[in-house]
Parts: sequence; structure tokens; C-alpha cells
Amino acid sequence: MESIYSYSLCIALPLMLFFGFSLLFSPTPNKAIYNNYVRSRRIMGLAILLLAANYSVHFFFEIRFRSADAAITMNLSTYFLCYWLFSSALTTLLDRFYITKRRLRIHIALWIIFSILSGVVLLVLPKGPIQETALFVMAAWLVFYGLFLARRLILAYRRAVRIFNDTHSDDIGAYIKWMSVFTYWALIFGVGCGLLTFLPDDYVFIWILFSIPFYIYLYLCYQNYMLFYEQVENAMESEITSERDILCDMSNEDHVDDEPHVNDTTVSRTEIELKIKSWIEADGYVRSGLTIKELAEILHTNRTYISSYIKSTYNMTFRDWITDLRINYAKRILVGHPELTIADISERSGFQSASHFIRLFKEKTDCSPAKWRKTEIK
Repeated sequence: MESIYSYSLCIALPLMLFFGFSLLFSPTPNKAIYNNYVRSRRIMGLAILLLAANYSVHFFFEIRFRSADAAITMNLSTYFLCYWLFSSALTTLLDRFYITKRRLRIHIALWIIFSILSGVVLLVLPKGPIQETALFVMAAWLVFYGLFLARRLILAYRRAVRIFNDTHSDDIGAYIKWMSVFTYWALIFGVGCGLLTFLPDDYVFIWILFSIPFYIYLYLCYQNYMLFYEQVENAMESEITSERDILCDMSNEDHVDDEPHVNDTTVSRTEIELKIKSWIEADGYVRSGLTIKELAEILHTNRTYISSYIKSTYNMTFRDWITDLRINYAKRILVGHPELTIADISERSGFQSASHFIRLFKEKTDCSPAKWRKTEIK
């Protein structure tokens, strides 16, 4: 089994070094808006290189076979710090104010305390029931720490998706879905690694081999996200930083004031209904990239009120409401203009792309636009 262990390290280590240095030093667009992305990538690169250093010690010094307790201590300390680095790298993409000096001091202090206690438990305490109990406590601490950080990231992700759905007609949330997938995968992988480090030497190679697809997926996601980052960051700048508290509070409101004041003018609910009806009849929703801010300006009202009105009247988010309007519009075009291609109809209806239109159409009607058109024309 020692050879399998060494071979697994030999495979994983070069990949991790490549991914780590690439995330640290690969060029990015020379725009100020990418500063947060670069910071996130460097934190992630540092985390991967830290794990690679851990792997290197195992590979070149065979510490696992010289002193299993020392190897476990080093692993626990490395994992604890990397949990923080991984979560910080992703969370800062969703909340640029997440990393603060206070939070940094707290987590570094926790890491130092955890590392010292791990060393005391494994290297100082005599083997027996006391050490086993202490090891269980340290393992539980590591697991709960990972769960705490993962929960913080998932909440940030869900908040961002909710805000995008409440304010943008395009599916901005699709560009950050990889963060949710990666977080759950990282949770399974990270907790699994933390537990596998206590297993006998014969099984340690499992978590090393399992790390390879994990880091490949992470690296490709970061590279791919760079293509969409500017669009997502622009949406965050216009919505989250300026009206984050308003939008978050709005999602928890139980009622809406029927007489909001906008520009010192009282706008009744009836007036809003008439304006929205007129706007729908004019097919204003087919404008690509439409936001709730732009709609509020068109209707001369308050964006918070518009969002609450849509939720209370249609029981939908802004994006779902616009999507339904566009799908119905596309249905009319599909039947009325059989000469148009699906791509033409997608563009006319305001969708981001033909593939995006087809996916949403299938979700709403359980069949493709082409199949639906054949059925209706017959």
C-alpha cells in the first residue's frame, strides 16, 4: 500500500502546484472591476499551494510512515487553515466586504489554538481513552468549523441569487451556480479528508486520489467564471452594495404599503396596475437585460414597491415574471411566424441566448419550442 500512497501523491502534487501557481499568477483583464476576482483567486491559489506543501512533506519525507501522529497533527492544522482560505476565497466573490481585519484576526487565532491543541493531544497525551476522547473532540471541532464556514458561504450565495432574481430579467444566478456545487462538494471532500486522516495508512491514498477531480473542477470553474465575472460584478455593484439591506429586508416583509410616495407624488395601486398593463401590451418586457430599476424608472415609481407588487400580485420574482411574459410572447411568434428560426425568436423575445430560451421553454411547457410549434400549427 505504501507504493499506492506514493503514486497517488506523485499524481496529485504536480497538478496542485500547477493550479496553485496558475491561480496566483495567471493574467486577468486589466480592469479595476476585476480586483476582487484577483484577490479571490490569489487566496484560493494560496490554499492549494498550502495543501501542496503538506503533500510535499508527506511525499519527500514520508512522515506518515515515520510518525503517524505527527502526520495527523500536520494534516489537521493544514485542513483547518485551508477551510478558512477556501471559504474566504469564494465568499469574497459574493461579498467583497467579507474579509476584515477583525475576522482575519479571529480565524488566525482559532487556527493557532486548534493547531497547538492538536499537537498536545497527539504528541503529548499518552495513548488511551483520554487521548481518544480528545481526538474525537478535535475531529468534531474541525467538522463543525467546516460546516459553519460552508453555511456562511451558502447563505451568501442564496442571498445573491435572490437579489439577482428580484432585480434582473436575465439569469445572473446561473453564472455563480458553480459556487454552490463546489461548496457542497468541498464540504463532502473537506470533512471526508478530515476524517480519513485518522484511518489506517492503507486507506490514506483514497483522499489523495479523490482530490484530483476536485481541484480540476475548481480550476476550470475559476477560469470559466472570468468570462462572466464582469457581468455578475456589475449586477452586484448596482444592487447589493447600494441596496443590500433594503432588498434583504424586503424579502421578509409580510405586507406592502399600498400608497408609496415617489418623487413627492402619491401613486395608487390602481395607477400602477394600469401602467404595468400598458407596458405589457407594448411588449416592453422583450428588452434584453431589463432590470427592475429600469422598469421602475419607466413606470415612474419605486423599485421596492414594484418588486413587492409583483410578488404579492403574481407570487413570482421579477425574473420569473419577465420569463413568463417572454415565453408567452415567444409562443405567439412561434405560431404567427413559422418562417423564423428558434434563434430569431429567442432574440426577439429578449432571452440571453437560444440555448437559454430552449431550456426555459422546456421548463415551462415540458417540450422544446420546435416541438411545441409543430403541435400548435397542426
